Amino acid sequence: MPDTIGELSAVELSAAIREKKVSAREVLAEHLNRIAEVNPVINAVVTLDADGAQAVAYRADQLTASGALLPPLHGVPMTHKDTNNTAGMRTTQGSIALRDFVPDADDLIIARLKAAGVISTGKSNVPEFGAGSHTFNDLFGTTTNPYAPTLSAGGSSGGAAAVVASRVQSIGDGSDMGGSLRIPASFCNVVGFRPSTAVIPMPSDINAYSWLGRTGPMARSIEDIALFMSVTAGKDPRIPHPAGLDPEVFRSSLETDMRGVRIGWSRDFGIGVPVEAEILDHLERQLAIFEDLGAIVEEATPDFSEADLVFGNTRAMDFAAGLGPILERAGDVVKPEVHWNVNKGFALTARDLIETAAARSRLERSVQEFFGRYDLFASPCAQVLPFDAKLRFPADIAGTASETYLDWMRSACLLSATGLPVLSVPAGFSSAGLPIGLQLAGNHYTDMQLLRYGRAFEQQTGYAAVAPVMTARPAPLTTMSA
Repeated sequence: MPDTIGELSAVELSAAIREKKVSAREVLAEHLNRIAEVNPVINAVVTLDADGAQAVAYRADQLTASGALLPPLHGVPMTHKDTNNTAGMRTTQGSIALRDFVPDADDLIIARLKAAGVISTGKSNVPEFGAGSHTFNDLFGTTTNPYAPTLSAGGSSGGAAAVVASRVQSIGDGSDMGGSLRIPASFCNVVGFRPSTAVIPMPSDINAYSWLGRTGPMARSIEDIALFMSVTAGKDPRIPHPAGLDPEVFRSSLETDMRGVRIGWSRDFGIGVPVEAEILDHLERQLAIFEDLGAIVEEATPDFSEADLVFGNTRAMDFAAGLGPILERAGDVVKPEVHWNVNKGFALTARDLIETAAARSRLERSVQEFFGRYDLFASPCAQVLPFDAKLRFPADIAGTASETYLDWMRSACLLSATGLPVLSVPAGFSSAGLPIGLQLAGNHYTDMQLLRYGRAFEQQTGYAAVAPVMTARPAPLTTMSA
């Protein structure tokens, strides 16, 4: 059993602990050993509390021995994304401005994971304040890709994706405003899921009505994604959004019949979004898997012509509200991309906000027209293959120059603007062996059906089972020790 712990899914691992085939302390030891082995290569874990985790694992084993009813993720170790607050454990958001911040309370998603039996071991790296889809910062340095350790792991949940891909842990928590769960999932050959609005609530004293950002899971299987959702979903009285989805939904069967399912596929979202040719050619070949299962695949897309406006202005407003106060007191140590986004938010006028609301309304109307004809929207997850980790962001995408740090993320940002649930599933590898993800979106609150469609694809392919071979130790990038 100890030799296979790293390859076990969360479903398998939690069952093994409950059945006393392996103890929580043995699982934790393997988790910590794997961090020690791979972290010098990928720099994904930036805070580690081994002593605290060992104490929790000891209590978990006592609970197992007692014969008590055990929670769903009993004894499963996890590092957490460093943008999610963890009580008593530093949460830096990858910024020197917060290098010594230790929260008094867990964020809701962390509290629910702990209640489900997760043993928290540390924090995974993020871009500063989660801004951008490449994980680097001046506090801890750059996280790199387990499949090619000189290339980007994506972001902002890049640390989480890298540890899941590296078999450090089976599942991880992340967040996603403009692709922060999906792009690193695509880069690291894992599954990333952005749920529907408020399915996993995000209480906020700044804007309880915020809708663009989400928290969600990463894993190596859809089954583990559903397990994660089953313990983290559910309404919270601090959130004025609709109740979302009952967590019981995610405990239902993942089986589905793809016969007659109508899938709209778009290479460029109907608005000329540039995507590297190898990604497009590869994904179009993968669509035949759905057709073999009986689905109908056609070229079709909602009208995304105003989605950039909706995403850009909403993100800017959220950045100004959330990060404006931090820039006022510590802006000299915060990266320029954050300044740009916050300043854009403060520059928005009443007319801008009115136009944004109207554009979002038209976008929603187009989305509903699309789902009146189709069950699923398929598209490229990332516009580029994993790139040189020394870059801040790609200078161009398929020959189109990047004007901002967000341009190469548009494939994810456009879908964020719709508010839909979106899934990135491993879809194979490039000619150079780099992971490629397929992005699938369903209608609002069809989250579980979306997972079923993703699992149907996953069962036919098995791409996530292809583990990285991590033997080379590349020259270190700019890093700062935890």
